[in-house]
Amino acid sequence: MAGGPAGWISVLIPAALFAYFLGFVPAVSDGDVILLATEWVPSLDIRLSVMIDGLSLTFALLITGIGTLVTLYSTKYLGSHPEYPRFVLYLMAFMVGMLGLTLSDNLLALFVFWEVTTISSYLLIGFNSDSAKSRRSALQALLVTGTGGLALLAGMILLGNVAGSFELSVILQQGDMIRAHPLYVPIVILFLAGAFTKSAQFPFHFWLPNAMAAPTPVSAYLHSATMVKAGIYLMARMNPGLGGTDLWFWTLVIAGGFTTVFASVLALRQTDIKQVLAYTTLMALGALTLFIGAGTSDAIKAAMLFLVVHSLYKAALFLMIGVVDHATGTREVGVLRGLARKMPLTFVAAALAAISMAGIPPFIGFIGKEFLYKAGLGLEQGSLWVTGTIFAASALMFVAAGIVALRPFLGKLADTPKPAHEGPMVMVIGPLILAVLGLFFGLFPDTIEAWLVAPGTWAVYGSPDVSVDLYLFREVNAAFILSMVTFATGVVIYVFHRSLRDALGRLFAANPIKFDPGWDRVLDGLKALAGWQTRILQSGVLQRYLFVVFATLAIGIGGTIWTKDALNFRLDLAAELDGLLFKHWAVLVFIIAGALLTAYTRSRMTAIAALGVVGIGVALIFIMFSAPDVAITQLLVETLVVVLVAVAMLKLPHLDPVGTKDRRPWHAVLAVAVGVCVTAVLVAVLQGDIDRRLTDYFEVTSWPEAYGRNIVNVILVDFRALDTFGEIAVVVIAALSAYALLRGTHYKGRKPDTAEDET
Repeated sequence: MAGGPAGWISVLIPAALFAYFLGFVPAVSDGDVILLATEWVPSLDIRLSVMIDGLSLTFALLITGIGTLVTLYSTKYLGSHPEYPRFVLYLMAFMVGMLGLTLSDNLLALFVFWEVTTISSYLLIGFNSDSAKSRRSALQALLVTGTGGLALLAGMILLGNVAGSFELSVILQQGDMIRAHPLYVPIVILFLAGAFTKSAQFPFHFWLPNAMAAPTPVSAYLHSATMVKAGIYLMARMNPGLGGTDLWFWTLVIAGGFTTVFASVLALRQTDIKQVLAYTTLMALGALTLFIGAGTSDAIKAAMLFLVVHSLYKAALFLMIGVVDHATGTREVGVLRGLARKMPLTFVAAALAAISMAGIPPFIGFIGKEFLYKAGLGLEQGSLWVTGTIFAASALMFVAAGIVALRPFLGKLADTPKPAHEGPMVMVIGPLILAVLGLFFGLFPDTIEAWLVAPGTWAVYGSPDVSVDLYLFREVNAAFILSMVTFATGVVIYVFHRSLRDALGRLFAANPIKFDPGWDRVLDGLKALAGWQTRILQSGVLQRYLFVVFATLAIGIGGTIWTKDALNFRLDLAAELDGLLFKHWAVLVFIIAGALLTAYTRSRMTAIAALGVVGIGVALIFIMFSAPDVAITQLLVETLVVVLVAVAMLKLPHLDPVGTKDRRPWHAVLAVAVGVCVTAVLVAVLQGDIDRRLTDYFEVTSWPEAYGRNIVNVILVDFRALDTFGEIAVVVIAALSAYALLRGTHYKGRKPDTAEDET
């Protein structure tokens, strides 16, 4: 096999996983839900838990099944590439991420795998790293989907807190409670932000066509069958918990419907066959979003069926385009003609897949389109919008199928950059299998119904009581008549599509709103903002760094206290002050005097000495309240700091003696503000109930388990041993760095050899 060991590994792993997941089909077809779990981060309630139901199994079979054919195809397409093992590594990482995402029962684990797909897709899209276009497309996909992922994480945290669990199997049983919760709206918005960016819904659609800069196997796998459907999976999975409201319905129906028609129109503008398929992928994602939002049992059935239908024909067509490009050196529809004579097997695969894409019987694509029409016509609200958008998109998909599979292969053979020839069998077998499956499932829809569509519908709808009955043809009804009208409309548009393409080109050229160039302007704005922020904050002046840090702390804490009205505790000053003795007051005055002297002195040496006074005063407090070990540590640290910093200060200039550039009063104001905020927080905490679980644990276990009677020491050297080791390492590194800096100031400068050197 081409590609060597990497090629064998890339094919055998998904093939073995596909066979493994096939073993779950009988149980899941009977309505069973399989739950498996192991603890991962127990303290954060994160488990590597797996839920295998109809929805997750459908995705797992698509991911591994299509993944097997794509990796087999890649062994010839990229097997001779010097970086092919790196490609296999990225592709396998992506497969693991998608499987983890679709099988996870824990929301936080799902998010981890969600980000694995984001990063691995970035690496795959930018695989041709010497191409500026590939690098730009990869970065665009990363930033758009990564930003949506951050919103999704926030939504997951909110949802987990609302439901009291991060396990999906628990959350999805609490739909009524979640929908009635005050945080329902922000949860939906955050979840849909993640789903819409991942599945390229308008206005986040622009990144997906640009991602076609990736190698063809990547386009076939990531952007038709798997990655872009991660957002679809998320919406489908959350439908029982978040669906069923007007917010969910209208957001998904309007966004999905607009994306469907908008992408179909854009597909007609393209002359690159791969770009045509990219925009029809957007159409399919919009349609799936539309019907998940509709939420009826018929709509969910139609969505699950179309999910499988689209994955089969779109992956086949993408792989077919790779064969054509590999054999002819071009993907331009204006150049390709008559390829059927030179590439008969590729033509058969393209024709079968395109017929399913066009929705022509007896292929499964026809059944999928019929059920889409049936679901749209059966809606109580939004029926006209849903049915109309699907009709327009289906007619334009018919045209796109002709552009992709009819025009390049029929007619007189045209001259191409490379002499046309049939592709290698390793590359042709994948498209053929997927295309033939479209015909097989159309003739025998009971198989796909029992294996995938029915169990998937039960999972998304949230009830096993939904009846799923797929059929090729039974009667002449409204959906069938719409299909016939769709064919007629598609034929008419196909005949005139060149003129229509030119008109659309002029229309979009005149449109001032362009999303892809707008993305560049957004990035330029972010870079300008970062530059401005850097010039202010990263000035190179240590005083400004410290001032900004503590000012941010004071504003953050003080602003939160003010806006949240957190100062609602009762402070009985008389009772508190009665317990203070003269020594307490003396130490307090001692500390205040040191702090004031630190703020107002114009001598650096005096300032560091006064700061040491403050530290000694704190050590005295520890002694008075029976913490001598902590006091000794404090005294040692203060002494060391004063000595070392004093040595360093000898090399620094004196503070401004005149005071013309004096900013130290502002430092005093900032210090007071931070002190007041911290004091307020401490007082509020102390007046509340103290959680003594850790304190009690250390008191009980220090001697029996750690064999130490000094609890503080035991905590440092046993219970927090690694933490303490890290702190010691930091101190050692800092000390060595300080020593190197101080020692480096003593050197003999080279005498200038010439007057020019001296200058």
